Amino acid sequence: MTIVEAAKKILSENEAMSSKEVYEEIVKRGLYEFPAKNPQSVVNGMIRRHCLQLNFPTSSPVKYFSIASKEGKSFKYSLLDEAKEMKTDNQITNVALQSEKEMLPEEKMLKAYREHLNELYNLVLNSILEKHPIFFEQLIVDLLLKMGYGYDAESGITVGGPHDGGIDGIINEDKLGLDLIYLQAKRYKESQKIGRKDLQAFVGAMENVQKGVFITTSSFTTEARKFVARQQQKSIKIIDGKLLAELMVKYEVGIKVNQTFNIYKMDTSYFE
Repeated sequence: MTIVEAAKKILSENEAMSSKEVYEEIVKRGLYEFPAKNPQSVVNGMIRRHCLQLNFPTSSPVKYFSIASKEGKSFKYSLLDEAKEMKTDNQITNVALQSEKEMLPEEKMLKAYREHLNELYNLVLNSILEKHPIFFEQLIVDLLLKMGYGYDAESGITVGGPHDGGIDGIINEDKLGLDLIYLQAKRYKESQKIGRKDLQAFVGAMENVQKGVFITTSSFTTEARKFVARQQQKSIKIIDGKLLAELMVKYEVGIKVNQTFNIYKMDTSYFE
């Protein structure tokens, strides 16, 4: 979310606010992380650039805001009706393109980074679906070990097979095997969701083991999630495809860092 998008969201829920009030609400809700030393002035500048009644050399031709009232030297702004609801696809596309041109450099980098991650998540999941189920079973063991579960790098095993009893992997949290985590892996397409019966079968297969993790490349039905939330006999955690891809990237399982970039900002204290 850009500064302008955050301001639009705030003003869409309020009749009129000053740029200071908009800034304070953005910070309160955590809608944007400001790198600038004087972020309030940045918000004020962005609103002014897109304000209907204000025209100056660096103002934007795309207008989202209007001056609602004036108190002393300060304005209160409101959101234009046109900005609340775009009527055509062309309007939405044109405004989106103009908005991207006016993004701060760090906003453009963040947008590109998020697009890169989303593409990577999809690539990871598609690659898993092309592999044999045994590969996925080993993957979830590797992931749990990378996340810090188990007492060493060799404390996880796969046990999947025709007679696995509903358990695909085991993590030993201590050397004596007194504390175990049972794993279940379902390599399903996105359209094939995990239901409540799958979770019930997993709980039954766990027998006297108290901890379990159910991982799928697809997702869980609402009933399945409710069953896990209400489960009192066992401690069950579920990981759907979206979270699985995010965790694989975060813990670098099947992923490696290609390049890193530093984001710089002025050390204004040096120039004071």
